Amino acid sequence: MVAHACAILALLPPKRALSKESLAEFLGVPAPYLAKQLQALSRAGIVLTHRGAKGGYRLAKSADLISLWDITASVEGTTPSFRCTEVRRNGPCGASEKECAGPCHIASAFARAEVEYRNSLAQVKLIDLVAAGASDATENRKQDIGLWLEQHTTDVA
Repeated sequence: MVAHACAILALLPPKRALSKESLAEFLGVPAPYLAKQLQALSRAGIVLTHRGAKGGYRLAKSADLISLWDITASVEGTTPSFRCTEVRRNGPCGASEKECAGPCHIASAFARAEVEYRNSLAQVKLIDLVAAGASDATENRKQDIGLWLEQHTTDVA
């Protein structure tokens, strides 16, 4: 959902912003939930926040400089998802110190997979996702989205 929000923001003309309520409406998600995600994106420097009655959100940098890993890391963090607690040492048949001298094979497999996952997401740029989505959309849908954005965005300085 956060990547979808960024993709919508990538469609905004320069100096235009979209309120969190409008963005939440477009995505069909609760505004309070989206607000937490937008705060994380803002802290990571992916979106800019404009306060006030005519405020809203827009991308902080060009969509060709934002990767899926940037978006994912901003919300989920960069801590590895798997942490080995050396359970192989536990229980009645626990491994000895000598048997545990090397890394846990399970932890190693997760670490390799995580590196591949992050590298893969880092190669996918937001601009490419927006272009792919546009090529899949009908002309009517593109027009509907353009009109909806015109009606729901505000000018920001």
